[in-house]
Amino acid sequence: MTNAAIQSRPTRRRYSRFDPRVMWPLAAITLAFLAEVILPGHEKLRNPDYTEFRWLLGILAGLFAALAWASVYLRGLRETLARRGLFIGVLITLLGFVNIATAKLLLLPQIYFPSVSRVLHVYREEYRLLFVDCLGGSFVLLCQGVGTGALAGLLMGVLVGWSERWHFWVNPLVRVLGPIPTSTWIPLALVAFSTPRAAAVFVIAFGVWFQITVLTASGIQNVKKSYYEVSSTLGASGIQNLFHIAIPDALPSIFLGLFNATCSSFAALVVAEMLGVKSGVGWYINWQKEMLSYPGVYAGLIVIAGFCYVFITVQFKLRDRLLRWQKGVIKW
Repeated sequence: MTNAAIQSRPTRRRYSRFDPRVMWPLAAITLAFLAEVILPGHEKLRNPDYTEFRWLLGILAGLFAALAWASVYLRGLRETLARRGLFIGVLITLLGFVNIATAKLLLLPQIYFPSVSRVLHVYREEYRLLFVDCLGGSFVLLCQGVGTGALAGLLMGVLVGWSERWHFWVNPLVRVLGPIPTSTWIPLALVAFSTPRAAAVFVIAFGVWFQITVLTASGIQNVKKSYYEVSSTLGASGIQNLFHIAIPDALPSIFLGLFNATCSSFAALVVAEMLGVKSGVGWYINWQKEMLSYPGVYAGLIVIAGFCYVFITVQFKLRDRLLRWQKGVIKW
């Protein structure tokens, strides 16, 4: 082969299997660990029992080292770490700064701003109470409240959005009762229901019901009339138009209402667990606050934040599966 032919051949671009961006979390963990080990703890806070932050950093270092090694061979993992690596690194760095400000320099009052190790110590000492009893109780109560409110909201939203008679009589009532804060219904709920748990379910369900009702009705009313005209021309009945056109087309609005209602239901959960319920993350947070045990308060807040994240993520997965036929149309 001549030199001219060799030079005319297209050069194959080299593809690197290693992306330096996957090392951001490891770099942040290393800096946080060095600060934890080298900087001496404040004399008022020196306690050999509080070493949980070091253990957490060690576990994270091993985890991200394994992921970085695996990313060399797994392109999808490499792209995910490269995209999320900087965010995770900054998050760990902020956690390290919080630890320095609380455990090392004592810049913040410890009674209200405990060190990271003290918060992690709560998980070690009260693992069963917090993750089994309280989290399990909150999950059951939240499912009952959200399920009841979602079912009632979906049914009423469909009726209000589809029927002019229901819209005329019920829609003003929904707009009057819906904006009332759920906490104001506590005295009436305690009188109307025989058990505190039933009252707690009502408090959560009420807030969920309003948002799903409004957005479901709005979604059904915004369906294009041309869809009904075409289907009626082809012989579709009113029930067929409702179940095959109106409700499927309104699903994005329904899921938006469910998403907003879920976020507000976690705020109602804390209020609901004050109604004589002796378990749940909200009850645990209030109990720790009354005892001025703020490490337990922060531990409970982290648990409820993670619980909310998982709960909403499951809803997004369900939405993506049910609305895969509208992929590329819906904007979230």
